[in-house]
Amino acid sequence: MKPEIIIAMDLPDKKAVDKFVDKFPADESLYLKVGMELYYKEGPNIVRHLKEKGHRIFLDLKMHDIPNTVKSAMRSIASLGVDLTNLHAAGGKKMMEAAIEGLNEGSLGRRPLLIAVTQLTSTSKDIMNNELCIPGEVASTVESYAKLTKEAGLDGVVCSVHEAKKIHDLCGDNFIALTPGIRLEGDDTHDQVRVATPAYAQEKGSNYIVIGRSLTESDTPYEVYQRIQTEIE
Repeated sequence: MKPEIIIAMDLPDKKAVDKFVDKFPADESLYLKVGMELYYKEGPNIVRHLKEKGHRIFLDLKMHDIPNTVKSAMRSIASLGVDLTNLHAAGGKKMMEAAIEGLNEGSLGRRPLLIAVTQLTSTSKDIMNNELCIPGEVASTVESYAKLTKEAGLDGVVCSVHEAKKIHDLCGDNFIALTPGIRLEGDDTHDQVRVATPAYAQEKGSNYIVIGRSLTESDTPYEVYQRIQTEIE
């Protein structure tokens, strides 16, 4: 199965986004991740702007709040026409169920896909055990959160590549495993701990791979994008 490439638009503003996107052919429909940095700078208009250009949007705001607040926020997000959004599984089952209700109420048509963050790819076992006070192995926590996410009716989880296969074994092949922390061979891992190459992500069953700086910091991102496509084919 070939995973879809999502480009992490971890860029400071609309001007930087347009400069990056303009390096691709005008008719190239991309899957773009709008995260906190960009959304908090430009607001919902950046989503509308990119949707008008024909791109799909993963709105990556990682919600984590009381159920009613999350439900209301998801209702607003759905009205933007995003294709995919997320929250933290650590918020619990009731919060996740409320999020689905909000998306259904605010949807312009088909409900956006909703996935839950299990553990951030910057979280090591030491951080999880000693700072977050969660005992055990990272993989065990990820698996528990994945099962809870499925029970709540969500479409999948955000996880590292290294947990994707096990999550499919536990939750089924149709349960999404979206994997950030993807780097090309030889690239700097920066602040990520649990990283992998696109080919390895495909091998492990990732449905979506999120690639950021390997593309956004390149002078020739379209060529790199094509290289990634070739690698996972």
